[in-house]
Amino acid sequence: MASCDRREFLSSVAAGVAASAVAGGAAADAQQGAKAAPAAPAGGLAPLAFTPLPVGAIRPTGWLLRQLRIQADGLTGHLDEFWPDVGQSQWFGGTAEGWERAPYWLDGAIPLAWILDDAPMKARITRYIDFIVTHQRADGWYSPYPEDAVSKRYDMWAILLANKVLVQYHEATGEERALDAVAKSLKAILAGLDRTPLYGWGKFRWYEGLVPAYYVYERTRETWLLDLARKLRDQGVDFEALFKTDDIQRPTPRRGLWKWTKHVVNTGMAAKAAGMNWRLDRRPGDKAFASAMIELLDRAHGQVTGMFSGDECLAGRNPIQGTELCAVVEFMYSLEHLFSVFGDGAFGDRLERVAFNALPAAFAPDMWSHQYDQQVNQAQCTINPDHLWTTNGPESNLYGLEPNFGCCTANMHQGWPKFASHLWMRTPDEGICAVAYAPSRASFKARGVAVTVSLDTDYPFREHLAISVEAERPVAFPLVLRVPAWADGATIRVGSLPERRMTPGSLHRVDREWRGKVDIALRFPMKATVTERYNEAVAVERGPLVYSLKIDETWTRVNADRPHRELPHGDFEVRPAGPWNYGLVVDPARPEQAVRFEERPVGEQPFSPQGAGMVGTATGRKMPTWKIAHGWAAEISPADVAWSDPSRVVTDEPDETVTLIPYGCTNIRITEFPKLRPR
Repeated sequence: MASCDRREFLSSVAAGVAASAVAGGAAADAQQGAKAAPAAPAGGLAPLAFTPLPVGAIRPTGWLLRQLRIQADGLTGHLDEFWPDVGQSQWFGGTAEGWERAPYWLDGAIPLAWILDDAPMKARITRYIDFIVTHQRADGWYSPYPEDAVSKRYDMWAILLANKVLVQYHEATGEERALDAVAKSLKAILAGLDRTPLYGWGKFRWYEGLVPAYYVYERTRETWLLDLARKLRDQGVDFEALFKTDDIQRPTPRRGLWKWTKHVVNTGMAAKAAGMNWRLDRRPGDKAFASAMIELLDRAHGQVTGMFSGDECLAGRNPIQGTELCAVVEFMYSLEHLFSVFGDGAFGDRLERVAFNALPAAFAPDMWSHQYDQQVNQAQCTINPDHLWTTNGPESNLYGLEPNFGCCTANMHQGWPKFASHLWMRTPDEGICAVAYAPSRASFKARGVAVTVSLDTDYPFREHLAISVEAERPVAFPLVLRVPAWADGATIRVGSLPERRMTPGSLHRVDREWRGKVDIALRFPMKATVTERYNEAVAVERGPLVYSLKIDETWTRVNADRPHRELPHGDFEVRPAGPWNYGLVVDPARPEQAVRFEERPVGEQPFSPQGAGMVGTATGRKMPTWKIAHGWAAEISPADVAWSDPSRVVTDEPDETVTLIPYGCTNIRITEFPKLRPR
């Protein structure tokens, strides 16, 4: 469809609705960046602090490329080939589930396939998208839905998700039919919400509908799209009001009451709602709440990994309560949005903490199986009828194909690909910003000049990062570097210039004319810290990584009689093959000296016990009274540690040297340790 025809089409979609003149709106170029959208009119969306590059403009290298290749060779790259809920979905013309699961899978599979330029995956996805677009009805509703999806009561959530998927496909490919389909769907939603207001999942996930609405608006300037955004917000849950209630701050009782308001995946998604709101109205309260919401979650439910607990519902700070993988990937996407909207480096810090710890820990190293719930203190993963989850079931922390519910099997794929595609963002003044750090290469144009910026590093396992900027011809633009808040003593050297200090927690700007290739050396010193956590236990951190006890493990296949459990995508229990019940010996005057670190090569499977790129050693003692209870490592009690009473002997076991590896490299682990005094 020619661009003039497309404008006519969009005008017909918006008939009867006041609209601004259409300007620009050309498709994104995946290698050089999207063409500029027209300037926002008065009263339009607030501009982004930093603008993400189009899908495919950032290419992974080094360990990140290996990690994404593992994902493509694992469940993500093959799920549609054998799992009926995706491969035979009604979205693709089949007879299986026709609601959220196929769009969920596409939401991660699209960026993965185009980032890796994986031809077989791209071909299959293109066929699926083509089916969705060509089978959209003339009234704008997609084919899996009865009539117009509002004349018969139907939860709007999956439509919001499908539109988010289609704009991502448009960004990756420039396929205008996908964008046109979204515009038709959004117009149908605008009218349909008057007849059937949001309810159920759609009511709690209304902000997901703003992602495609904003995307289309920024390419068309059709103001009815902002009317739709406000209507979704007005009919959806007010999370700022919700988070003022005492109920949010209380852990859900074990085997307790399921609540929409405390659902952990809703919460992970909703973290971006304030940023989406702010773009509509520029309300200062929205900007403040974006950070306040995360701070409240930390206080009431925070885990050392940067996540909050939620084994279906928010579950408190106890390290044996779980966190759903769906919540991890959704919270990461929210943090990527929040950094883009507000430009606050704290969101980048949190994104790295979650991405390098909670995300990989929920997958087997080969990414052929995953957990529904992970635990910070996870001594074993078994079928456990005696569990103490809030509302999840006995198989929730197996490594498997679809433990507990299949929604995570569908939704888990977006974590690594979206992280990779948000490593770099554009500044408002033609520059580039390092949002998070992983080996990668980004291509863009600054003032019409082709530029490539590359990062060569084994960060987060190392503290040295080498950036190179290469411009086709001399051009001036800023390079903005996020300096982690923990990086005391951070330094930068640009070319042959003297080394300079950088301020932790800042966005460091390098303003200059770039000629040829310029090398930049960064150092983010990583100092070990020992922090006090739940019930006076301690955790070890270094830079963005959390460290856990390395436990010998035994994997046992289970559920082999169930459909689609053929190897390698089977279900597995993991049990300790050695001791796990250690306390950590910590000198209260010098806790940072409790652990010594040694560099190791980053493995072919970067997040595996064997592939850990940094290993720590510490002094520990076995605690024979710390046992398995209810199928889990028992809860640590302050009375068991008695830190405040030096005369009490908690354990008379001898001192041993214990090995600590990054949390994300573990399958079973102890992370929050009872703290023991030196003898």
